[in-house]
Amino acid sequence: MPDTYKRHGLTIDQRLALTTAARRLGEEFTGTFGTETIERFLHTSYDQFATSAAVANFLPLLAERFARQRLHALAQVEGHGDGRPIVLFLCVHNAGRSQMALGFFAALAGEHAVGWSGGSEFATEINPAATASMAERGIDISREFPKPWTEEIVRAADVVVTMGCGDACPVYPGKRYLDWELDDPAGLAAEDVRPIRDEIERRVRGLLAELDVPVTDHA
Repeated sequence: MPDTYKRHGLTIDQRLALTTAARRLGEEFTGTFGTETIERFLHTSYDQFATSAAVANFLPLLAERFARQRLHALAQVEGHGDGRPIVLFLCVHNAGRSQMALGFFAALAGEHAVGWSGGSEFATEINPAATASMAERGIDISREFPKPWTEEIVRAADVVVTMGCGDACPVYPGKRYLDWELDDPAGLAAEDVRPIRDEIERRVRGLLAELDVPVTDHA
């Protein structure tokens, strides 16, 4: 592990977890990225979440999961993708709308497409009402976590769907953008989130149809 990251605040367990994560990522991306790139992505991902005390115990795991997504995105940008369409869902906190959209996208598209999500000011946890509302449809988003967007993730996406993040959402010339105007579920009870959830499902289904992605109903 680079000396840069043997800084005050990292426990022995966290260092061990990051070392183990780097090894797993190295095995997964062998032949695509070298150790230096993998460790850089892992530790910068760690830094993205390090200011959030709510997830302190899970920082190495979150860093590994986010670094894995970023490395897949970089591979796509560098021409090592597998041809599946990639859709990125963005909102402000990545805690409600974009997470519900990703939940529907993953459940309906299965292995036929790739979905990611992110936020311009990502929160510390998923909106419980959004989680409960999606559970009513048989979709579990409780294991997801709010995360930021990064340059390689936006560049890798074929379609970027924005939901209320306005000027904070990244804009790259030549990329396809869709702006979905949807109410923010923050502060709402689960029953009040249902209309938003149902509208998100309708739009996700429409997007998958446009992308010619076969849909497998989760229900």
